[in-house]
Order: sequence, then structure tokens, then C-alpha cells
Amino acid sequence: MPTAITAAGKQLLNPQDHILVLIDHQSQMAFAVRSIDVATLRTNVALVSKAAVGFGVSTIVTTVAEKSFSGPLFPEVAAAFGQSPVYDRTSMNCWEDAQVTDAVNTIGKGRIVFSGLWTSVCIVGPVLTALEQGFDAYVIADACGDVSDEAHERAMQRMIQAGARPLTALQYMLELQRDWARAATYDLTTGIAREMAGGYGLGIQYAKAMFGASEGGH
Repeated sequence: MPTAITAAGKQLLNPQDHILVLIDHQSQMAFAVRSIDVATLRTNVALVSKAAVGFGVSTIVTTVAEKSFSGPLFPEVAAAFGQSPVYDRTSMNCWEDAQVTDAVNTIGKGRIVFSGLWTSVCIVGPVLTALEQGFDAYVIADACGDVSDEAHERAMQRMIQAGARPLTALQYMLELQRDWARAATYDLTTGIAREMAGGYGLGIQYAKAMFGASEGGH
């Protein structure tokens, strides 16, 4: 019989053990997205971006043909990462661009979390390639989008079958926090949630305003 040990599972993410790669969250790439409401997509991407900055996650931001075709980054991404480098490419698969792989190797972590547009092209390519090269790959499914539900779901299914692990934007942030006793990031997490986490965020606001309650009795 196994023994229960008080510890986090090795598959759970923490702020120090992975690289977040944000791929092609650009205006032109969003125009054709139908698998998720674009306003919801922007909110989820903003949540992920703010959480990554707040928790100090190593992050790589990359675009495709920014000046000639795909347009600027979502303002939420640009605002979150400020003067951080943005690697513009011509390849649909960012793993075929040396700027991106050099950045991954410089950071030097074997676990990668991916998010971007479109799921079936700009996410499938690097995820399958990274898995083949021995990296652990996670995909934030609701911070990705595609031209149809079918395109998004088949892409997610293909990556999962190859070994990628799916999660959501809110799940990502809460997994980084994981314990409400972590006071250093408590206000960060609940603040982002109040602003961007839909009904859950409203619930936090309500509990605090009506009877001074907080997560975990903090």
C-alpha cells in the first residue's frame, strides 16, 4: 500500500520550474478565431501574463511577421512585459527559429508552458517538437484559439496524445499560488482573480466586502 507524503506532486507547476512561451497573440491572428470569444481570450491571456510577471516566471514572447502581416501584440501582453524582448519570426513553428530556441537554452529549464494563436498551427508545431526533444510540455487551452472548435479540439487532442498536459488560465495561476498561506503572492493572486476570473473573482470581492472573509482565512 502506498504511503501519503505531505508534498506537492512532481507534475504540478511552480514559478521557478518552467518557461512560459507566449506565441502570436496578435491582432490579425485573432480576427479569425472562432473556438473562443475573443474578449474572453484576451482576458485569459491577460490573466496568464499578469500572473507570470507577478510570480517571476521566465517568459518568452514571440510574434510572427509583426510588421508585414500579423500586427501588434495584444495590448495586455505588451503592457505586462514592458521592455522585455519580443522575438519576431517568419516560421509558423517557433521552435524552427534560433532566436526562440536560443532563449529557451539560455534560460535552461526542461518544462515549457505554451499559449498562443492558432492552436492547430503555432502551438502544435512547437509543442510536438519540444516533446520530441525531451521537454515536458503544458498547454493553456483557454489562452489559445483557432479558426473553429474542430481545429482547436483536434489540435489539443493531438498534443495530449503525444504527451502534452492541458490546463486553463485560472488553473495555471492557482497552481503557481497553491497555498493561501503564501502571503507574498496572496494579494497578487486574489487581485488578478477579482479583476479577471469571472464569477470566482466576484465571489472573492463579495466575501471580502460583505463579511471580511478571505481565502484560507488569510
